[in-house]
Amino acid sequence: MTWLLVAAGAAVGAPLRYLTDRAVQARHDSVFPWGTLAVNVAGCLVLGVLTGAAAVGAAPSSLQLLLGTGLCGALTTYSTFSYETLRLAEQGARLYAAANVAVSIAAGLGAAFAGGGIARAVWG
Repeated sequence: MTWLLVAAGAAVGAPLRYLTDRAVQARHDSVFPWGTLAVNVAGCLVLGVLTGAAAVGAAPSSLQLLLGTGLCGALTTYSTFSYETLRLAEQGARLYAAANVAVSIAAGLGAAFAGGGIARAVWG
């Protein structure tokens, strides 16, 4: 049953990542990977809320598997973040590459902490 929950979450997360990335990137005329940043930060926020809810007993393990491991695991993408950062650096856009690393880390951590705070405020 565990793997079915993970697979169901991933079945939603992977296409959601692709569609969101394409939609966000289509709205920006820039080499900066806005779509990947958006899905990664959104995933961090969702995982922060879920982790915060689990910490206060408001999220059962089945929901953690479905949304945390499945959905967020497929929605977020460290490999694409790494590839796009490397591509930017190789193309001479080193400032964009450095900004991608700094913004992704800061925004991802900020979203995760904010999500935990939201969960504590709602269920704490």
